Amino acid sequence: MMNSISQPIKLFLVLALSYTGFLTNQTWGLATPAPIKTNPQTVSFSLPSPPPSPPPGGRVRGGARRDTCPQVKPELTALVPFTQEPPSVTNVWGLATKAHPTLWFYVPYTKALAYPTEFVLQDEESNPIYQQAIALPDKPGVISVSLPTNALPLTLSNQYRWFLTINCDQIKQSPPAPPIYVEGVIKRIKLNQATIEQLKTATPLQQVAIYAQNGIWHDALTTLAELRQQNPQDAALQTQWRDLLASIGLDDIAEEPIVSGKP
Repeated sequence: MMNSISQPIKLFLVLALSYTGFLTNQTWGLATPAPIKTNPQTVSFSLPSPPPSPPPGGRVRGGARRDTCPQVKPELTALVPFTQEPPSVTNVWGLATKAHPTLWFYVPYTKALAYPTEFVLQDEESNPIYQQAIALPDKPGVISVSLPTNALPLTLSNQYRWFLTINCDQIKQSPPAPPIYVEGVIKRIKLNQATIEQLKTATPLQQVAIYAQNGIWHDALTTLAELRQQNPQDAALQTQWRDLLASIGLDDIAEEPIVSGKP
């Protein structure tokens, strides 16, 4: 049994959820597998259709308030596909095939600031199924948050909502200032047999292309991130990383270092 979320953050997350809504019956799935592209220098992500109404909502950037966190650029950012609809609706969502996936975030604050940081994963009924305090990195950069193997696995075809929150309220205002946060939806899907056969004979780099071309964001990004961590001087991998992030509109994050530990 997990400990309860602290009351200020719990209240804040409930308010956020009530604003964005949450979808319980979806037909969000995997398209017919695309052929592997032969150009190893190009990685392009094919954004799948969003879930049907109501939209997933979410927040890809965590802008700081002037009276709490320092103003920085780039801001706290979720490395997840998103769409924007007028006048001000943002939808943040991504597909995964793993029961215990990894998500990636750009964090502009460091452990020297000692800001409490937390990752929360909720089921379709808004029940927290996993929450974990996150250690800020030594320097600003891209970090990973993995659902551990002892946590409940993601169930196929269900949607889950995640939050990464940073609480910069050092002076303990009353009422407490809300944390800055990013928020989105992740859904685990089952690969079709044709895609499974492609992946069996593909190199890790080809696997990135297969996942990306079929809209499976979290597998594509994690596979490429692990390759970069194993080969930090590989210029081709750095180019592919930039291309993949640029394909979802996160060009400003593409040059930021990966500061999570090596796999």
